[in-house]
Amino acid sequence: MSATSATALITIAALAADADGTRDPAERAEVAAAASRLGVPGVEAILKGADEGGIVLGDIAAQLPDEATKRLAYDVAVAVCNADGPANARETAFLATLATTLGLDDGAAVATVAQSTAASLASAPVASTVEAAPAASPAAPVVDRAALDQFILDQSIYAGAIELLPDKLANLAILPLQTRMVFEIGKRHGQELDASQVKDLITTVGVGAAAQMLERVLRGVLGNVAGGLLGGLFGGAASVAAGGTVTFAATYALGHAAAQYYAQGRSLSGADLKALFTRFQGEAASLFPQVQARIGQLAAGGTVQSILGNMMRPGMPPR
Repeated sequence: MSATSATALITIAALAADADGTRDPAERAEVAAAASRLGVPGVEAILKGADEGGIVLGDIAAQLPDEATKRLAYDVAVAVCNADGPANARETAFLATLATTLGLDDGAAVATVAQSTAASLASAPVASTVEAAPAASPAAPVVDRAALDQFILDQSIYAGAIELLPDKLANLAILPLQTRMVFEIGKRHGQELDASQVKDLITTVGVGAAAQMLERVLRGVLGNVAGGLLGGLFGGAASVAAGGTVTFAATYALGHAAAQYYAQGRSLSGADLKALFTRFQGEAASLFPQVQARIGQLAAGGTVQSILGNMMRPGMPPR
């Protein structure tokens, strides 16, 4: 893929991130930081153009040279639009317009099938492997830390395995997995949470939905662009392995930061949460070599459905 085509693909991803009309400055900063970490140039200008409506979709589509690249761009847009849940009406309209603009012969069918797949993966059930523990009193729940630590490790392994799957839309299952992990951790600490509270915690530590999805798209799709665009930062199998490592570490750090946050009655500041997240990322990096083979075994020949199915069997940690 040429640098021009790759930049066009990134631009479409940025437009998809803006399609719901609700992306806030913090989320915009997360997306810019994710792209910056991967060495992609000109991202601020791309995001500014997407924010201000100065990008003509037809002009961007013209920079994609063939149908395969256009279909890839469409899949990327589907992934981004569904990153934080099934696409809403505005995102669905954007995807329909994109399919038409890209001139896909079966644009309507592509849109329907891809969105259905994305929504199905994003809402796939992720069962906890930790049974609810009885609480001594409403104010002092009994938390089995060893079981909770194992639960966090298992979820991190599953997330890392999903990251390695070849299906570009498979990544849509990772954020729901992380969200439900945090919800379970809160429940174990006697916290009554709703989806927005969980999402706020995840965003606070820097694991925002759009940022995660764009970073995975860039790492997985553009990792083979040597020289110019990524400066050789990633390439071939190395980029795939890096993706599994990053996702494992992010999930592990998120889980342990959430555990401390809820254990302390949700009294930690945003800065404290970020510091915890960074510390546990370092711990995860040291731990990764011990679980790398298990992650690879889960991913080898697997699918999102098979991995999630394994998760739904209590007492069956990844081996």
